[in-house]
Amino acid sequence: MIDEAELLRTRWHKSTWSGGDQGGCVSVAHLSTRVAVRDSKNPGRYMVVSLTAWRAFLAAVKRGEFDHVGRDTRVRAPAGSDRAGPDRADERRP
Repeated sequence: MIDEAELLRTRWHKSTWSGGDQGGCVSVAHLSTRVAVRDSKNPGRYMVVSLTAWRAFLAAVKRGEFDHVGRDTRVRAPAGSDRAGPDRADERRP
């Protein structure tokens, strides 16, 4: 259960990597045993994760596991084909 009062008292920190006026702003609040993350443009909505999950996420970011996110990852159809290739997300579906 989230303690809404704790969220109101907590200082939110905006990422130094946020896009300024470009709209890519992420804020993080360190709670007693968890971390809250929100889009700075929409502060009323947030997600809360355990410290363990947050640390694992940060480690994965530092390893570059998400460097491909935001790039055009669509598989290209062979030359002369009239069929578009599947999106990589589609390839991972069970």
